[in-house]
Amino acid sequence: MRKLLFGLAAVSLALTPATAALKVGDKAPDFTTTGAVGGKEFKLHLAEQLKKGPVVLYFFPKAFTSGCTAEAHAFSESIGDFKKSGAQVIGMSADDLKTLHDFSTKECRSAFPVATATPETQKAYDVAWAAHPGITTRTSYVIARNGKIAMVHDDLDFSQHVAKTLATVKALK
Repeated sequence: MRKLLFGLAAVSLALTPATAALKVGDKAPDFTTTGAVGGKEFKLHLAEQLKKGPVVLYFFPKAFTSGCTAEAHAFSESIGDFKKSGAQVIGMSADDLKTLHDFSTKECRSAFPVATATPETQKAYDVAWAAHPGITTRTSYVIARNGKIAMVHDDLDFSQHVAKTLATVKALK
């Protein structure tokens, strides 16, 4: 019985992503990376994006998986509400650029950019999933225009990421 309980605890820990190290009020680490929007490549520099307004930076584990596809659809369906609140949505994963090109059109519906989370960015935002190297956790950050973290939501269940980030963005107005 003890072995079974220990085994279940180990499985549970392996399935649980790390809790985000960045807290509300922390300065968001700046980064530059490459991504795609509508299948077209672009260079993403967080500091430049923040000049336009708040940024919803959502990390997702793997393009074209069921949860990540559903999350991308949910963000694309709500993109008008984010824009009305002056915010941008940017999806981030460890996927390669070719995969993100396809994902940006097929699943993000060309509504918002997705970009490669480099190992440095994963470390800075504490989203590298230790149990699954090369995959990020599902963690959403709302970054206020001043570069400070306004909200963190770290949950593998994608269903609340859009609602929670949108509520925070609306509260920033």
